[in-house]
Amino acid sequence: MIYAIISEDVANSLDKRLAARPAHLARLEELKADGRLLLAGPHPRIDSEDPGSEGFSGSLVVAEFDSLADAQHWADADPYISAGVYARVTVKPFKKVLP
Repeated sequence: MIYAIISEDVANSLDKRLAARPAHLARLEELKADGRLLLAGPHPRIDSEDPGSEGFSGSLVVAEFDSLADAQHWADADPYISAGVYARVTVKPFKKVLP
């Protein structure tokens, strides 16, 4: 099944985010290589693809997992959590309708 992992950053998370980014991206690349990643990316704090020093307010990952528990377990192990980037992470089932 498909799950949405919706994460919200703590304030002033950019430096922490940049430090943990290689490990975070490596896990996403594993999902991609397994054919389970539908999309992933951050939410810029401002209306710009490159928010510069404004940074990001959170992230979205949409991927396939065997169960909600598996998706939650994967989300809980994100390097952004151990680095203190995320204030809150919500994992919920997602039903793709379009495209």
